[in-house]
Amino acid sequence: MTIQKMKIANAPCSWGVLEFELEGEAIGYQQVLDEIAATGYAGTELGDWGFMPTDPAQLHNVVNKRGLDLLGAFVPVALADESALPEGIERALKTAGLMHAAGYPHAFIVLADNNGTVPERTRNAGRIQADQLLSPAQYKTIAKGADALAAAVKEKYGMRTVFHHHGAGYVETPQEIDWLLEFTDPQLVGLCFDTGHYRLGGGNEPLAALEKYYDRVWHVHFKDFSPGVAQQAAANNWDYFESVRNGIFCELGKGDVPFGAISQFLKSKNYDGWIVVEQDVLPGMGEPKICAQHNRDYLKSIGL
Repeated sequence: MTIQKMKIANAPCSWGVLEFELEGEAIGYQQVLDEIAATGYAGTELGDWGFMPTDPAQLHNVVNKRGLDLLGAFVPVALADESALPEGIERALKTAGLMHAAGYPHAFIVLADNNGTVPERTRNAGRIQADQLLSPAQYKTIAKGADALAAAVKEKYGMRTVFHHHGAGYVETPQEIDWLLEFTDPQLVGLCFDTGHYRLGGGNEPLAALEKYYDRVWHVHFKDFSPGVAQQAAANNWDYFESVRNGIFCELGKGDVPFGAISQFLKSKNYDGWIVVEQDVLPGMGEPKICAQHNRDYLKSIGL
């Protein structure tokens, strides 16, 4: 099939398949893949380990028979804790090995902090103050771990690693993204720029940030952000999960992320990578297929 230069994917997190241990029943991978394909997307991310088949041939079959590509897998690692790194590298290699053997050597390891596990960060996501940041030395530890993991994946499988800044973790705010990029090797670690998480983390101008970081951007997540829900979250001291439950990541075009201008910028740069639509919901929440269709229709309306 013919694929557009900028390829549009969706991800299991839009169906409530998240990396967190949460109550509620997530739907199965067959339905998720069917609905991603039916709503007009060209690819998917892997989801949590074990959500999709862990046999490479079976994984390739279930993705390929729907005309989809597999473009990455989210791997959370508590990089601020050096003792967590060996297990994190082992998990990243296992995940990369599965994707590589399944026929997707171009797929990314989407590395992130082990978000949602530090109570202060989870409780204050979207409202992180300067005195809640780690020290620059600790961000160097995070960066060193990211480099080591990315080097291991590259050496064994020739695959690339991007770092996903994310709410409820230690790389959420613009300052933390700056440190992460400053302290990591640009040949090893790219940036997965997520429009919604950038807004959640206090970044007011996602287009300006994308322009600033573009030389490090290897992967893009399109996620919208509701400033109204953010105001309610602040007023009610909602934690990260309560904010998600109340729709802080709304359908594309219903928040304040300027996707039209962002898409024009990406086109001007001849960006030929993936745009992954992510509308994070909790397990069992909302109507994911309907939202996925609305989001795809919106992107078509702005020329994607």
